[in-house]
Amino acid sequence: MNRDLLQRFLFSHRDVRGELAYVSDSLHQMLQNHNYPYPVKQLLAELVTATSLLTATLKFDGDIAVQLQGDGPIRYLAVNGSSSQQFRGVARLQAEIAGDSFRDLVGEGFMLVTITPKQGERYQGVIPLVGNSLKETLEAYFVQSEQLPTRLYLFSDLTTDSSRAAGLLLQVLPVDPEKAKQDFDDLVVLTDTITAPELLDLPVEQILHRLYHEEDLELFPAQSVQFVCGCSKEKCEAAIISLGKEAVEEHMAEGKLDISCDYCNTTYRFDQSELALILTKF
Repeated sequence: MNRDLLQRFLFSHRDVRGELAYVSDSLHQMLQNHNYPYPVKQLLAELVTATSLLTATLKFDGDIAVQLQGDGPIRYLAVNGSSSQQFRGVARLQAEIAGDSFRDLVGEGFMLVTITPKQGERYQGVIPLVGNSLKETLEAYFVQSEQLPTRLYLFSDLTTDSSRAAGLLLQVLPVDPEKAKQDFDDLVVLTDTITAPELLDLPVEQILHRLYHEEDLELFPAQSVQFVCGCSKEKCEAAIISLGKEAVEEHMAEGKLDISCDYCNTTYRFDQSELALILTKF
């Protein structure tokens, strides 16, 4: 069963839309080269899943970046996603982890969402971190930025050998506000019964039948979700050139320059001969 996918669905007689997102092999690929503490991995897994759900709400081709910044042990947590369901993520710590709750990890701070269409202007939304979970902050973001009531469900299951996370989103359609609110409230009551094992383990069709067997649903084709870092030696070379000629000469005198990617932890080494070749490009 493919567990790296995004599945959209629509209620035929309700002014509400839904999404299911799963990350497994892709998530494990992202996390395996990092030595993050378990609570950090767990929060990053939830943010990856949530970002997948957020990109599916975009009505255009483009990218989205979701960042958490706080005064807790996690200084910075970010996931970049695209409308083609490719993602990458990173966490930066500034202190030892002393607890595993959302507030223990991030403290006080804010969430920044940057949406960059391939055509059109970039949009940024900033809200304070809300409540005691990532989902509460994200739900508050939707209310503030889009004025659309939204409910999120996020679960993860991480072990040494495997990583997986799943998420479900319900969102009001901007049609008839009064009817949509009642439809949304009715469906939330049903969806609140979902458990972590159900969402993580069951096939999409079985989950939807268990929750909404009395509803008519339209299920759209699934979209594959992938971890794509995007780093390369060529991009590192461009970064080295941006440092300036003097900086390159200093590293050349040292005999080498190593550049590590924050997202996949790959290290690119430039030896003296390669640095000398870069100097010819100034």
